[in-house]
Amino acid sequence: MDIQSELEQRLLAADHVAAKAIISKLGLDQANVIDQIITPVLEHIGEKWEKGEIALSQIYMSGMICEDLLKSLLPGNSQIQQKPKAAIVTFEDYHSLGKRIVLSMLCSYGISALDYGHGVTIEKLVPRIQQDQIQILLISTLMLPSALHIRELRARFQELGLHIKIIVGGAPFRFDHNLWKEVGADAMGNSAVDAVRLIRKFLEADAV
Repeated sequence: MDIQSELEQRLLAADHVAAKAIISKLGLDQANVIDQIITPVLEHIGEKWEKGEIALSQIYMSGMICEDLLKSLLPGNSQIQQKPKAAIVTFEDYHSLGKRIVLSMLCSYGISALDYGHGVTIEKLVPRIQQDQIQILLISTLMLPSALHIRELRARFQELGLHIKIIVGGAPFRFDHNLWKEVGADAMGNSAVDAVRLIRKFLEADAV
């Protein structure tokens, strides 16, 4: 059994100790463990849930265990940055695994980000962004309709004169590498590590 399959089996069995032991013996650096092992396994578990092959409790426990694994891989930075003010949201997908991974990664790198949850409409999202003075918005998507809503959100930002960077990620953007540009996003990330890199890039650009 390969490492990914073994980890998936342990996660679905809610075996936290065994899952941690698998990660500990890999000998890979932190970013590679996350990108090559944890993220693909969670994505596969998410696919199983979408197909009705596993219970909601299994996907929930898998996410919780992996969040704890991320904390052990990437010890939190005690000096949380105050800028940029970032937030992450999903629209109607009701799919939180990818968002959870990104939030854990950002926190571990000392980047503060608000979690706006899922199922949030644009009408409710925009006032929250204004109130929180968000500078960078990350949007996690699972289905194409959610990805297309980003075009409407960008138009709303333009109407209000809001200069907010939009970073997108998720399956629709991996399938169509030009989609992020078509919906008006500023960047697209393939992983949680990309989210950190892109936020830092925008921060450095603002500092120039």
